[in-house]
Order: sequence, then C-alpha cells, then structure tokens
Amino acid sequence: MFLKSLSSSISSTFLLLYAATLFPLTIYFVMNDLCILVDWNIMVISSCPMNFSLVLDPVSLSFSNVVCLISGCVMLFSSSYMSHDPFLKRFTWLVMLFVMSMNLLVFIPSLPALLLGWDGLGIVSFALVIYYQNMKSLAAGMLTVLANRIGDVMILLSIGILVLQGHWMITLMSDFHLYYWAALAVLIAAMTKSAQIPFSAWLPAAMAAPTPVSALVHSSTLVTAGVFLLIRFYPFLNTCAFFRPTLLFISVLTLLMAGFGANYENDLKKIIALSTLSQLGVMMMSLAMGMPYLALFHLYTHALFKALLFLCAGAIIHNSSNAQDIRMMGMIYSQMPLTTTSMNVANLSLCGAPFLSGFYSKDLILEFSLFAPTNFLMVLLIFVATGMTAAYSLRLAFCSLWSNMKNQSYHAKGEKDLYINSSTLVLSFAAVAAGFFLQSIFLSFNPQTFIMPTNLKLMTIFVILLGLFLASILWEQDFFPKKMNKMKFFLSTMWFLAPLSAQPLTKMSMTLGTNLMKSIDQGWLEILGGQGAFQASSNISVKNQLVQLKFFNFFILSMIYFLVILLMMNIK
Repeated sequence: MFLKSLSSSISSTFLLLYAATLFPLTIYFVMNDLCILVDWNIMVISSCPMNFSLVLDPVSLSFSNVVCLISGCVMLFSSSYMSHDPFLKRFTWLVMLFVMSMNLLVFIPSLPALLLGWDGLGIVSFALVIYYQNMKSLAAGMLTVLANRIGDVMILLSIGILVLQGHWMITLMSDFHLYYWAALAVLIAAMTKSAQIPFSAWLPAAMAAPTPVSALVHSSTLVTAGVFLLIRFYPFLNTCAFFRPTLLFISVLTLLMAGFGANYENDLKKIIALSTLSQLGVMMMSLAMGMPYLALFHLYTHALFKALLFLCAGAIIHNSSNAQDIRMMGMIYSQMPLTTTSMNVANLSLCGAPFLSGFYSKDLILEFSLFAPTNFLMVLLIFVATGMTAAYSLRLAFCSLWSNMKNQSYHAKGEKDLYINSSTLVLSFAAVAAGFFLQSIFLSFNPQTFIMPTNLKLMTIFVILLGLFLASILWEQDFFPKKMNKMKFFLSTMWFLAPLSAQPLTKMSMTLGTNLMKSIDQGWLEILGGQGAFQASSNISVKNQLVQLKFFNFFILSMIYFLVILLMMNIK
C-alpha cells in the first residue's frame, strides 16, 4: 500500500514544486506586462502555413500556476483517499495526463493546435468518470463524453472555416459571413465544455468519478476550459453583435437553474457540482458584460475554494461509510472539527462573505452588473440566483455539519491523516488570502473607477442575508402544498434537462439502431451479403444438378432407344 501511494505522493510533490517555481516567473510577467510568443512553422500546404504556437503571458502562466497548485493538493489528498485502490498507479497517470492536457490548452493560442489539449481533456475525463467500472459510471461517462464531443466538432468546424481563409489565425478573419459562423462555433464549443444550458446535464452526472477527480475537474480544469477559451479569443468574439446578448441570456438562465436545483438536491457531491455550475454562470455573465479579466479573477478564486469544498466533502464521505446523502449526516462538527472549519471557510467564500477570496471577485462582478447598462430583468435574476447561492450553502452546512445525529457515529480517521490535513490547510489558506492578493493584479487590467450609492453598494450583502431568511421558510415541509411536488421535480431535475439529455436521445438512437439492424444487418445484408450469396449459389447448384441429372437420364434413355433400334434392324 505504501508503494502504491508513493507514486501519488511523488506526483503531488512534483506539481507543488512546479507551481512554486512558476510563481516568481508569473509575478515577473505580471509586473512587467510581458508576453512571449513562440511560433514554429512546421510546413506549408497549398499556401496555407501550418504553425505550432506557444504563448507565455500573465494569463497563461497564472492559470497554469493555479491548476498545478490545486492538482498538487488533490494528488496529496488522493495519497490517503485512494490508498486502498488496487489501480492507484493508473489513477495517478490519468490525473497527470489531465493536468498536461489543461496546460497544453492554456499555453497554445492557435485554434488547430489548441485541439490537442481540448480533446485530451475530453478523452481523459471520460476515462476518469468511468473509473469505478459499473453501469451508472458508464452512463455518466457516455453523457459527459457525448456532450463534450459537440464542442469538439464545433472547434473542428471553426478550424475548417479558418482554412477557407487560407490561414489559421482566428483574429485575422476578413470574410464577414464566415466571421460570424466561426464565432458561433467557438461560443457553442465553450458552452458545451462549461456546461451552459442546454448542455448542463453532464456536470452533475460526472460526479460518478472519484472525489479527488471531482475536486480537480469541477474546480479548475475541465469546466473552466470553456470560460478560458472565450477569454483567450475575447477580442475576436467581442466584435460579433450576437455574442454578448446571447451569452448573457444563457449564463443568467444557467445561474438561476443551478441555484434552484441545488436547493432541492440531496446528494452532497451533486450540490457542490450545481454550485460550480452556478459560478460558471457568473463567469460567463461577467464575460457577457465585457469584463474578461474579472471573469478570470473569479475563475481563480472559485477554483481555490471549490477544490477545498470538494476535498472536505470527500473527507466527510470517506469517514461516513461512503454515504453521500446529506439527510443521513449530522453532528460532523463534533467529530471532524478541522474539516468542518475548512468547509465553513469554503462555504462562506462561495456565498461572498466579506474579506474572503470569493468576496473580492463575486462582489465586484455583481456591483459592475448594477453599474453597467444591463437589462433590469437580467439584474433581477442575477440577484435572485445570488440569494439562492446563500440558501443552498446554508442548507448544505446545516444538514451535514450542524444537525442532529441521524445515523451511526463516524470514525474520524481523516482528522489524523497528514495528507488530508495538509492539502485542506493549504487550500484553506488560499481560500482566505488569494482574493486580496489577486485583486491588486486584476484591478490593474480594469483601471476604471465607478462610484455607487450606499443602497446599491450594500445590496449584495442584503441579498445574501435575504436568501438565508427565505431559505429557512422554503425548507419547511408544509410550506409547499402536495400539488407543488411536480414543481419540486421540475427544479430538482434541472428544468427537465437531466431526463431530456439522457433518455429521449438514448431511446431514439437505440430504436433507430434496432430498426437498422433488423432491416439492414438481418435484412438486406442477409439477402445481398454472405448468407444470400450462399443461398443463391446453393439453389443454383441444386438446379444445375437437377438439369444435369435430367440431361444424363435423357442421354441414357436416348442411347438405349438407339441401341434397341439398331438391334432390331440387325435381326431383320
């Protein structure tokens, strides 16, 4: 067991050392606003040059830094969490491939070469989601990979549109009509990867993966790849008239749907996954309002506290006989005080509690939405969803951490584990301090100052407190009449997206496949293929034999007849 967990410990040490080494370089690039572009011309085909580019700029270096810090903590956590797994080495290699794919995506600015990292994320995520080899994991993995394949196809389409221009640079497109189609393809690709409506169902389904994978995939890597793609190509996309209104509408709907859905979910990991979906909506909304660097700022702070939230949830699940239902938990604060403290820090940061890392980015985005010329209905829905964030965070903490004991007592072995404690403490420190540190960097990118009245300034805090108050009313069992059960089902199934994404598509494809098999495989192909040819040749050979037999009989009879005539003539 020690040797198995050794590979995980070595990889975590390597990732943390890489993050620590990259940190001073990142600071240097940020302070001097440097950008280094390396372009390698591989070949020229039909006057279309094929280039492989690498970019070193503050965005790519800082993103890589955050990803590797979280990955290092997750692998440290896995050294204990996955120590009993017989295939720990395979798991370690898959996670390292995942991190490598993310780094390729971050450092490659050109769309064709970027497909290396983009496709790598999709393939490795499928292998990780089906890691526990059962039917539920396979169904979740298929839903994940098929949703992501739509995004892959859109990237391929945009590359095809670029080839029509005779070059690979998406920012140098000249054809007006192709320009719009390329922008639409990139937008849909980002929506599938970041699970925006109508591609949201795969995100909670991917919780079938091991908890360390969820901490990595749903905090800083796979789901943020779509947001990062839009940030990378934002100067190109921003010139398209449809981009910002479309993205604002979709992101606010996603934000609202995830906020309501998390209030009616009982699976601990799925609640955190829906909160991730909600925060992805905030990032997309920030992009739609013309704030790419604030979206990136929120991406970093969210990645840190969401990874911490997943690791704490993993520790709780690990020490509660692998139960994930929050209705079966209770009094965890008295048995796992360190984990509970870290989880409270992450939850408060998620809500936007003052002076934690989530506050600096989320509060700024919400204030900017009030300041920017935005539709009133959109602003109203944004603040309703913000209230829902506070509501489901309190519900999660109240049900799992502070409520009465509802099950057998837990064995708090995780509290004495050095690997788990060190990983959660590092991320807890980041969840507290990273926001203030990053604010000084990102505010230099957006130097504009805006002055707001006191009532609007305090609105975010007021909405969070109002969300907590309304949640306590909504949770009452008798508040909704029995007739409202359908509404609860509608909200808990992500506005019917979960059943619609899986069952009708599966049924349609299965029915079509069955009909095709009956009509082609077991029908026409049987007649025209091997079986048909065999039957036809058999029939022909049988008939040929009958003809030959009849001809032979006729020939014998004819010979006998002629012999008889000859004999009779000789006798005469």
